Amino acid sequence: MVIRQPFSRSSRKLMERIIFIQAINISEENIQKEPWFTEIYPNGRIPAIVDHDRNDFAVFEGAAILSYLTRHYDPEHRFSFTDSDDISRAEQWIAWQHGGLGPMQGQANHFYRLAKERIPYPTQRYIGESESLYGILDTQLKDHDYPIGAGKGKYSIADIASFSWVNALYFAGVDLSQSPHLEKWWGELMRDLLFKKGIAIPNASKLVNVNFRRRLEEEPEFKEAEDKLMELGGRAKEQYGYKFASP
Repeated sequence: MVIRQPFSRSSRKLMERIIFIQAINISEENIQKEPWFTEIYPNGRIPAIVDHDRNDFAVFEGAAILSYLTRHYDPEHRFSFTDSDDISRAEQWIAWQHGGLGPMQGQANHFYRLAKERIPYPTQRYIGESESLYGILDTQLKDHDYPIGAGKGKYSIADIASFSWVNALYFAGVDLSQSPHLEKWWGELMRDLLFKKGIAIPNASKLVNVNFRRRLEEEPEFKEAEDKLMELGGRAKEQYGYKFASP
């Protein structure tokens, strides 16, 4: 699987907008709840963008942002489609991520790792739902390099929509190795320099899979803490008779 390069000038401009958007660091300041940000996105959450090349037009939510960027900055359809059926397929997979994978993995993040009180039922419930959804994408990638497109598929906004969630699934207690086709897809994207540079903006996150794996190998205390957390997750699954199924 290869992300076809070099890009033309216009398609590279779009790629830079999608991957290299210089983000504000909201990890500690919680500034996305300040009035200036809620004017952009009333819900006070990320992602949201302001297009200074189009009269400061604001767009919020990832699915809408991807659609907007390709509509205005992808005239060659390097990351989108011209065939009406493929357009629909891309919309379906983006909706699948937006309405399924994102919410389920977001809840898995909370109950598995962030909640002050460890509650077994929602922990196993949301990890299980995330694993099931990843199983669906893994099946889609079994005979394809990318989810959408003729032949082996074409790298597109459908891939971009799911990448950031896949890239942090260890944080949610999901084991990437149980989905081999998904792991291959993720690994190939991670070898692309645009992605490597893009995911380091605004800073290199400790939450992404590569850093998680590295820390497990290099930091004994981190590994010990993660092993305990995985044990809690495993016990939660056993308590409620969880069995992996996808779909």
